[in-house]
Amino acid sequence: MITSHPTPHTPHPQTMAEKILSRRGDKTVYAGDLAVVEVDQVMVVDSIAQSFIERMQKDLAAVPKYPERVSIVVDHVAPASTVSVAQAQKEAREYAAQTGVALFDVGRGICHQVLMEEGLARPGWIVLGSDSHSTTYGAVAAFGTGMGATDIALAAASGKTWLRVPESVKVTFTGELRPGVSAKDLALEMIRTLGADGATYQSIEIHAGDRFTRGERMTLANLCVEAGAKVGLVVPGGEILTMYDVPEWVYPDDGATYVQHIELDLSVLNPRMSAPSEVDNVHDVSELRGLKVDQVFIGTCTNGRLEDLHAAAEVLRGHKVSPGTRLLVIPASSQVMEAAMEDGTLLTLQRAGAVLGTPGCGPCMGRHQGVLAPGEVCVSTSNRNFIGRMGDKDAQIYLASPAVAAATAVMGKIALPGDVGAAV
Repeated sequence: MITSHPTPHTPHPQTMAEKILSRRGDKTVYAGDLAVVEVDQVMVVDSIAQSFIERMQKDLAAVPKYPERVSIVVDHVAPASTVSVAQAQKEAREYAAQTGVALFDVGRGICHQVLMEEGLARPGWIVLGSDSHSTTYGAVAAFGTGMGATDIALAAASGKTWLRVPESVKVTFTGELRPGVSAKDLALEMIRTLGADGATYQSIEIHAGDRFTRGERMTLANLCVEAGAKVGLVVPGGEILTMYDVPEWVYPDDGATYVQHIELDLSVLNPRMSAPSEVDNVHDVSELRGLKVDQVFIGTCTNGRLEDLHAAAEVLRGHKVSPGTRLLVIPASSQVMEAAMEDGTLLTLQRAGAVLGTPGCGPCMGRHQGVLAPGEVCVSTSNRNFIGRMGDKDAQIYLASPAVAAATAVMGKIALPGDVGAAV
C-alpha cells in the first residue's frame, strides 16, 4: 500500500532526491509522497524498442510530446544477431525517422555512456531509461532510473511521469583509495555492506567530496541498482564542477532525513570480487585467487570507459593472454574506441591477445558476442553475475575491476595485478 505524508508539509531539510523531484514537479515533496514530474530525457534501448513503439502507436495512439527529449539506442544486441533482432532494429530506425527522436545506431555505444557523452543527462535532470542501470546518470546528479516499456511510453507521450519519492540512504566515503584499488572495488564493497536488497526503492546518496572522475562516479551510480536502489545520486564535486553548470539547489541540505547512514573507509579497502551468483557475494580477490578462468570480459556500462581500458592495458602491456583463456574487450562507445585508438591502448590490448568488439553491451546479457558454455568460468567487469546471465545456467561469473580482470587474463586464473609482475 502506498502512503503519503499529510499535506501541507512543514518545510524541513531535503535530500538530493527530494530536491530534484520537488524542482521538476509542481510542489515540494518528501520521502513517501507521490510526485508528478517533468521528464528531461527518455531513453529506449533496442531490446525493448518494439514494445515501446507498440505502446505508443497501438495503446496510446500518441507520438512523443517532446521528440528532442527521446532517444533510441541500439546497443544491447549490436550488430543484430538474428533476423528477428534485425527486424526489430529496422522498426526502431523507421520510428525514429518518422517521429524525429534521436537515434544512436549500431556502433555508437552503450546507452548510458552515449547519453552522458551527448549531454543528455545533466545535474538536476530527470532521466528515465528502459534499462535498469539508468541509475548511472546519478553520477552527474541527475535523477536516473529504469522503467518498463509502458511507463517509458507514457513519459514520452506526456512529457511527465509519476514517482513515489524514495527514502534516502547516505553513504559517506572517508580516506583515500590505495594503489591498485578502484571505484569498482568500492562499489562492490558498498553493495556487500548494504546487501542486494538493502536499499530497495531508495535513493543511495553518495558523499565523495572531490574524489573520483566522472567515469568513476558512473561506476558507483551504475551499481547502486544492485543494492535495490531506485536511484543513485553522487553529490557533485571534483571534475563534475568544471564539466557542468551545477545548480546550488541540487545539493542535499544539512539535517536532511536518511533511513540509514553508512561510512566506508577507502584506505583499508583491498581489491574486491563478486562471486557467483549474487552481486553482494563479495570477497577479497586474494580469497579467490587461483581459480581457473575460461573467459575474461572487459567492457559494459560499468567499466568500458577509456580509463578502464587504460587500467587493463597497464597490466597487459608486454604480456600475453594465457593459453586456454579468452579475453574480450568491448569499448563503451565509439568515442572511447577512437580515443583508445589514438593513444595506442587498443594496440596494446590487441598485441596481448585481446579480441576487440563493436562498441555496445557485448555478451553482458548473454545474447551474443561471447556467451558462456556449460561449466565455463568468466571474470567480467560488468554488473551482474546471476545464473544464466551471460549464457548457460551452469556457467559461473565473477565480477571485478578492469585491472584484476586483465591480470586474470594473463595468468589464466583469478589473480591480482601484482601477480603478473611476480610471474615474469
